[in-house]
Amino acid sequence: MADPKGFLNHGREVARSRPVSERVKDWNEVYVPGSLLPIISKQASRCMDCGIPFCHNGCPLGNLIPEWNDYAYREDWSAAQERLHATNNFPEFTGRLCPAPCESACVLGINQPAVTIKNVEVSIIDKAWETGGVAPQIPERLSGKTVAVVGSGPAGLAAAQQLTRAGHTVAVYERADRVGGLLRYGIPEFKMEKRHINRRIEQMRAEGTRFRTGIEIGRDLKATDLKKRYDAVVLAVGATTARDLPVPGRELQGIHQAMEYLPLANKVQEGDYVTAPISAEGKHVVVIGGGDTGADCVGTAHRQGAASVTQLEIMPRPGEERNPVSQPWPTFPMLYKVTSAHEEGGERVYSVSTTHFEGDEDGNVQWLHLVEVEFVDGRLTRKPGTERKIPAQLVTLAMGFTGTDRDNGLVDQFGLELDERGNIARDADFRTNVPGVYVAGDAGRGQSLIVWAIAEGRSAARGVDRALTGVSDLPAPIRPTDRALMV
Repeated sequence: MADPKGFLNHGREVARSRPVSERVKDWNEVYVPGSLLPIISKQASRCMDCGIPFCHNGCPLGNLIPEWNDYAYREDWSAAQERLHATNNFPEFTGRLCPAPCESACVLGINQPAVTIKNVEVSIIDKAWETGGVAPQIPERLSGKTVAVVGSGPAGLAAAQQLTRAGHTVAVYERADRVGGLLRYGIPEFKMEKRHINRRIEQMRAEGTRFRTGIEIGRDLKATDLKKRYDAVVLAVGATTARDLPVPGRELQGIHQAMEYLPLANKVQEGDYVTAPISAEGKHVVVIGGGDTGADCVGTAHRQGAASVTQLEIMPRPGEERNPVSQPWPTFPMLYKVTSAHEEGGERVYSVSTTHFEGDEDGNVQWLHLVEVEFVDGRLTRKPGTERKIPAQLVTLAMGFTGTDRDNGLVDQFGLELDERGNIARDADFRTNVPGVYVAGDAGRGQSLIVWAIAEGRSAARGVDRALTGVSDLPAPIRPTDRALMV
């Protein structure tokens, strides 16, 4: 245990953010560089090393949180990063992007602010990179087996790294021009600078993983041809079919899916464009959808110089404290959350539904018409007399995703079966109905968190390794049916 009285002597303290007036003028991460390390030892000391560490179950990765908290408190960074990497291939990703269900399950959180697990995690891995503690893990011998991983998001990268370290020859296929999947083009730079991805990719290349970008399986290369080339295939293609909004006026110019809008801003930071082809500059922006993707659109619009930003959500505003009846500890509660993007301005409107869009004579969207809604007998119902319109010259749809892309032919060419939710079906070892083909991440699970993606990639890698060699030393943190405290 780090400090028996740590939780009594120290309150919760998190990373300091740069002033809003400063950070909206650039695309760097919002936190003050180096602000975490001076407070991390104290924060790690608040961990009580519980007899039953519910934080383990709150995280799909099963992170050994009390152990690396203790090492961080003692400033044994080498041991801390070893314990961190024991369950998580990419803690610098999760430490920046995960909503931290582990903190919701923290025992201290029953009657005090939870341990800042996420901040400790990212401090450990940043220190490890800074001191050269993250080195390639090159396999001692090769198995002679080959594996193709389709998709280079967190699930695909985790599966590829595990399989490479097990001695297999692994090639990762990515349809975009750069590796990273949604980490690269779906997450804005101000939430995670892409240098974190780049150095992991270099580590993986040094270990032996091969990357092939600009190749879409199903279009550029037939799925059947891919299967013939490799002993096994892992599909980590995500759930990229976005939910649409079929209301009158949807065809107007200026209405875009979030994943049409966000990647272009990231491509500007990569140097592909001087200015984004879809920009919020000088426009009244409306973001439909109250989740993290919607918040990413809000923060991007601020940095592009939007005239105003309004975020709409059809559900009522969540409470600011856990409801002990409907969302008891240690489950992950749905609470009102103020992200860094929301701190920067804009308006958030709850319990409203879009009825239609209105445009000008040139076919450009100008207004969004909405109505207030309420639950009546368990169903959302429009409230008469509450109709109004708001200015909208750029609208982004951030309403979630409905499943794997079916348009490129990958599902049909492989002959894959789907489950009742439209995801690629798999068994307890992440095997699909097609021999030698596995699925991990959102493609099989549906839209979910980055920690689930990494956990599934690691578990699928074990299934592949065992099928190819008869036995596997790779860890398998989860099964496809697992649920981590209702996340």
